[in-house]
Amino acid sequence: MSRSFRLWVLAIGGAGLAALLVAACFDLPGFGGTRHPYGDRAVRASLARRTANVISSVNFDQRAYDTLGEMSILFAAVLGCVVLLRQNRDEHRDRPKPTEVALPVRRYALLVLPVALVTGLYVIAHGQLSPGGGFQGGVVAATALHLMYLGADYGALERVRPIGVFEVTDSLAACSYLVLGLAGVLTGTAFLANTLLPYGTFNTLSSGGTVPLLNAAIGMEVASAVVVLLARFLDQAVEIEDENGS
Repeated sequence: MSRSFRLWVLAIGGAGLAALLVAACFDLPGFGGTRHPYGDRAVRASLARRTANVISSVNFDQRAYDTLGEMSILFAAVLGCVVLLRQNRDEHRDRPKPTEVALPVRRYALLVLPVALVTGLYVIAHGQLSPGGGFQGGVVAATALHLMYLGADYGALERVRPIGVFEVTDSLAACSYLVLGLAGVLTGTAFLANTLLPYGTFNTLSSGGTVPLLNAAIGMEVASAVVVLLARFLDQAVEIEDENGS
């Protein structure tokens, strides 16, 4: 296939896509108007299924299949980094050198660490009730653990985050999302349908049916994935050296 032919195919495909986007834009409701069909339906569905946070209802109920794709992208990205950053034959591990941390930085990091960790877990647990959820809370919780690196040293961080445990947790959390989806199929409805559990009482932790469970699975997967990802990069920067000592 010649270069000119590939360019013609690209141009035709791009023109078709541009035409579809322009046609779609002409059919959009006016900006700032009162007609919001998707938003109105999303809010009604969220309230009907006892989920106070409409965004979580969209992510883990109305479009839970899309969230599965987003989780899979993160999982695949972390897996790719683990493979690419693994220790090569011409590399060896060296014990990280102790670092001197200023006393105010140490005190601040060790004081904020438990607060940030609890905040991350709170955001995950209350994802169906208030702004936030598994994605946001997972990142906060994973970041909180790394305050140990700032407040102490790399050895202290390794002791509080056994990387093997987080790798297993990442896999189990991703699998639990799939299992919850398949449970809907086994009960005679659809994949990831919110029919497995009662919807509960509105605005309580047990409300929303399967939304809290899917949200928790995403929270654990994101937190574990971020920890594993940062661990691989930190290993490269702190511990792993090649034959020339760099």
